[in-house]
Amino acid sequence: MSTEKMAEVEESFQRAMGLKKMVDRWRNSHTHNLWQMTLSRRRNPYAILRMQDIMVQELSLVNKQLLMVRQAALHQLFEKEHRQYQQELNQMGKAFYVERL
Repeated sequence: MSTEKMAEVEESFQRAMGLKKMVDRWRNSHTHNLWQMTLSRRRNPYAILRMQDIMVQELSLVNKQLLMVRQAALHQLFEKEHRQYQQELNQMGKAFYVERL
């Protein structure tokens, strides 16, 4: 074989090796991506369940706090109405019976 022919064969071989390396890298990358997608599919249901559990706990705490706030507001309303009723009775010259200890 001539030197030129050998150079062409060598160049062709180098291009083929470059293409093979590129295909191998793509195949490895593709396999890695498929593996990552499979992992995320497995993890996501558990993450969703954890988030739902946390949301249920938070809603429970919020409902308890809301109940406490509403009870406090109702208590303040009753106290205000009691004072107002006491003032009205005092203006009429009457009072509540209070047992002294």
